[in-house]
Amino acid sequence: MRIALAQILSGTDPAANLQQVADYTQRAAEAGASLVVFPEATMCRFGVPLGPVAEPLDGPWADGVRTIAAQHDITVVAGMFTPAGDGRVTNTLLAVGRDVDTHYHKIHLYDAFGFTESRTVAPGFVPTVIDVDGVGVGLSTCYDIRFPALFTELADRGAQLIAVCASWGAGPGKLRQWELLACARALDSTCYVAAAGQADGGPANSANAPTGIGHSLIAAPLGEITASAGAEPELLVTEIDLNAVAAARRTLAVLNNRADFTQAGKAESRG
Repeated sequence: MRIALAQILSGTDPAANLQQVADYTQRAAEAGASLVVFPEATMCRFGVPLGPVAEPLDGPWADGVRTIAAQHDITVVAGMFTPAGDGRVTNTLLAVGRDVDTHYHKIHLYDAFGFTESRTVAPGFVPTVIDVDGVGVGLSTCYDIRFPALFTELADRGAQLIAVCASWGAGPGKLRQWELLACARALDSTCYVAAAGQADGGPANSANAPTGIGHSLIAAPLGEITASAGAEPELLVTEIDLNAVAAARRTLAVLNNRADFTQAGKAESRG
C-alpha cells in the first residue's frame, strides 16, 4: 500500500489551507498513493478563536475536501473544527474518498504543557476505523498518541494502519517524545503508525498554542521508523508492507496475550 503524509504549515485562512489540501493531494495521487494524511488543524492553525472558523461536516470546507478527494480518486484524512453545540468546537478528522465519508472527534484533549484545549474544544468518545482499499485505517489526533488503550482498541476494531494527525507542540524533548510515542504505539497495536504533523511553525504564539515541529514519520509494527520527514513542509510518500502486520502479530502476540483485568477482578471478588 502506498500512502502519503502531507506535512503542511496551516495558516489562519481556511480557503488558503484548502488550496494546500488540493495541491498536496494532487501530488500524492500523482505519486500513486491511495491515502493522503494531513495534520490536525489543517483547516486553521491553533492560536486564534476557533468558534468563528468551525463549520459543520456538510459545510463548504468539508465539501471542498470531498471534491478534491473525488477529483483524484484518493482517500483524504484532514483535520478541521466543527461546532460542538455547547459553545465549544470539536477537533475533528474528516475522512473522505474511495467509498469513505466519515469523521473522528478527538477523544483525548491537550490539557498539558501550559495549554488547555478543553476550554474551547469538546471531546469525542468513539474510536474510528475506516476502510481504504480493504485495509483498516484507525484515526487518532495528536495527544491521543500518549494513550496506548486507544491504539489497541483500534487494532481490535480491525486497524492495520493508524493515522496520527498532529500539531505537535515544540519544547525540550518533544521531538524525542514524538518519535518514541509513535514507535511505542506501533508496538502496542502491532500496526503501522502514520504520524503526520504540522511543519515547524517557529516560536509558539502568544496563546502558547501548538504550532508544529514537523518530523512526520512512519513506524512499522515492530517499532522501527521506516520513513521520516524534516522540519519544513514536505510530502512524504512511502510504501508499507501489510504482510509485516500479520508477521508482527505472529511474532509478538501482544493483542492476544493481554490480561483481562475486569474478569480477573470479578474472579478475585468471588474468591
